[in-house]
Amino acid sequence: MARKHFFFGLLAAIGITGLLGFAFYEDALSKIIRQLDKWANERPIEKVYLHLDKPYYAAGDDIWFKGYVTSGGQNKLTIISGVLNVDLIDWHGSIKQSVKLPLKDGVAAGDFALPDTLYQGGYRIRAYTNYMRNAGSEYFFDKAISIINNISSITKSSDKLTIQKGSDANTSTGKADVQFFPESGNLVAGIATKVAFKAVGINGSGIDVKGAINDNTGKQVAQFSSTHLGMGIFDMTPVYGNTYTAKITNADGSINIVPLPKVLNNGYVLSITDVDAQNLQVKISASKNLLNQGADVILVAQSEGKAYYSEKIKPGSITIPKSKFPAGIVQFTLFSAGGEPLNERLVFVQHPERLKLTLLADRQTYSVRQKVKINVDANSNGKPAIGNFSVSVIDETKLPFNDADENNIMANLLLTADLKGYVEQPAYYFNNINDKTRVDLDVLMLTQGYRRFEWKEILNDRLAPNVYQRESSLQVLGTVTNLSGKPVANGKVKLIDLDNIDYTLDTITDARGRFAFTNMTFEDSVRFVVQARTDKNKKDVVIQLDSIAPANTAGKINVNYEVSVDDDLSVYAQSSKELYQAQMRYGVGNHVIPLREVIIREKKQALKYSSNLNGPGNADQILLARDLQNMACFRITDCLQGRLLGVVFRNGIPFSTRSYNRPMQVIIDGAYVEPSFLNNVNYNDVQAIEVLRNAGSVGIYGGRGGNGVIIVTTKRGDENEYTGPITGRGIKVLYPKGYLKARTFYSPQYDKSGENKQLADLRTTIFWKPDVLTGNNGKTSFEYFNAGTKGNYRVVIEGIDSDGNIGRQVLRYKIE
Repeated sequence: MARKHFFFGLLAAIGITGLLGFAFYEDALSKIIRQLDKWANERPIEKVYLHLDKPYYAAGDDIWFKGYVTSGGQNKLTIISGVLNVDLIDWHGSIKQSVKLPLKDGVAAGDFALPDTLYQGGYRIRAYTNYMRNAGSEYFFDKAISIINNISSITKSSDKLTIQKGSDANTSTGKADVQFFPESGNLVAGIATKVAFKAVGINGSGIDVKGAINDNTGKQVAQFSSTHLGMGIFDMTPVYGNTYTAKITNADGSINIVPLPKVLNNGYVLSITDVDAQNLQVKISASKNLLNQGADVILVAQSEGKAYYSEKIKPGSITIPKSKFPAGIVQFTLFSAGGEPLNERLVFVQHPERLKLTLLADRQTYSVRQKVKINVDANSNGKPAIGNFSVSVIDETKLPFNDADENNIMANLLLTADLKGYVEQPAYYFNNINDKTRVDLDVLMLTQGYRRFEWKEILNDRLAPNVYQRESSLQVLGTVTNLSGKPVANGKVKLIDLDNIDYTLDTITDARGRFAFTNMTFEDSVRFVVQARTDKNKKDVVIQLDSIAPANTAGKINVNYEVSVDDDLSVYAQSSKELYQAQMRYGVGNHVIPLREVIIREKKQALKYSSNLNGPGNADQILLARDLQNMACFRITDCLQGRLLGVVFRNGIPFSTRSYNRPMQVIIDGAYVEPSFLNNVNYNDVQAIEVLRNAGSVGIYGGRGGNGVIIVTTKRGDENEYTGPITGRGIKVLYPKGYLKARTFYSPQYDKSGENKQLADLRTTIFWKPDVLTGNNGKTSFEYFNAGTKGNYRVVIEGIDSDGNIGRQVLRYKIE
């Protein structure tokens, strides 16, 4: 009888254990999906793409662009953010221009007017929303552009530089930096494994290499050779206890030895093969001891935070239809039965073009100055598509360019925006899709890592809170406290526009003394006064305005390259110079008019607080507060560039044209400061700037003044023309960054009288239109005139439809 009770008890225990084990597996999978959903809901992904009007520029040009901001896995235009930030950054990481743009339905258009004094070199254009800063600057839109300058006196022959572009990067010589990436992360003994590699030269570009893999006995187990931009792949079956090294032959014939990762005795390998246009073959291999244990594993495939495949399975092979996944990067992760992440593999899923854009010209050939009409037809999954697009037309004869070097909306939103590392020539994988580009793209996936999150942080709820909030509009935020620092509740706060006194807003502070003026729209260079009082109308309060530090200018793109006017750029340099000369003749464009060097003396002003040792106003040139009042510059040196005669600014540092080698001495309110300190001064706080360049005026400063002197006198508040900061209890002056004042691309109309045809003939951006919209029938059109020279024209349309489908089309035609 006792045996019987024991037998039934044992069966019950086994059954409970099995149920608990089953529940354990299910709980692990459920937890993974639940935590992933939580991350995606709390931290939706935003991406930015900028469509630029042309591939490179010259000083004096306008950079025209349109921003597309998407969110979520379906790439629909965002409803999260309402403000887009766009920066132009030089090779030193210095922001040369910065604008804010209002996002309407996820899109915005703007431009940068490049002064003709801009240094020649490599620059970056980056774009981001405030919310995107939580993910890090690696996920901003970041594009390298070259800007040439063969017209400004600040570009000397000694500044000649060289740029390596496109396939030229593969001809780099020297020792390569080579890294090896076993598929899904590990080399496991006895399991045949694909190993990808990536070789880069000293300039960061891919470099061709070849070599062999040898074990510790000297036996060769594999050979390899790069197939695209220094990347390639080979197969090997590692043996436990052996070590492996790669003997690499560089392009210049030199040899270097690189060790491969250590071989593990226990583990899994997750291998994925693109077997055909419809399916992925997924193979999970395990070491012998793990196979003998018979343990289950969990496979999860996610994109943009949404799991499209999740299953508890045994090691082996399965086929998964690609139709389960959206186009773009899919992260496959292998977990243990307990939910511990083991292996990772990125796969790029390509689908047939879902948004088909058709550009149809109204004729086959055109002549110079002829009117062109292009019809647009947008079709998504066989139906007319409502979409938002932008169009650029350039003269490729004047702007020769390798399409593979160009970024485009497909490459950016589907590929580079999700990768932390730099991707060379991303458009190559999308311009002409074929078997080779698919293989090369898969190798790229093996050499990259998806790092928008770490699984352990998600599963353990250890994600850091978002620091940067969603910015739906411009706003002014702050706190009101009393003199001892205690919050002032129910305080009255007023916002006044100094330039439009009728524009006034009122609000009340909350219990923490916080106040907010939201949903604001104002252009850049506005001047506000914030005034606060207690609920009893007393003004003994302190106003603290919120401020957000600018985003770090570091990026994943290296623009510390040198640019010379040769090859393709020489063609554009000649065209831009001809346009510059014509613009100077007609008095238009972003140009500084050079004058012969003369001594200019304004009528002496009674500069009460000037520290000029020659006496206030005894200078070669004077700028007063009224001269700076409406300049709307990001930095004071941007205001002064071209306006101080005989002075040029290089990266914010002033140089006299009489002494290019050493900077001028800067003196602020009598204090001798480093020349670079000048940009720390707010131009609204300046009363006068005095320039000393001649021997008679700089002599009194001795050796310090040998290269010229710039004397800055700031406002004190008692000048007759004082328009600067207002001070006092309960008052704060604010100069917020507002929206860029929108400009419109001028498209010449040759059929109208008064058109300057000679000037219009020389343009290289023939046409730019950022607001091309298709209606319910999926159709629209646009018109423009060809320029006055024969050549090959390229029309590019890019954009997104209402369902988040991305489209791009290129049309080329010839002017005879």
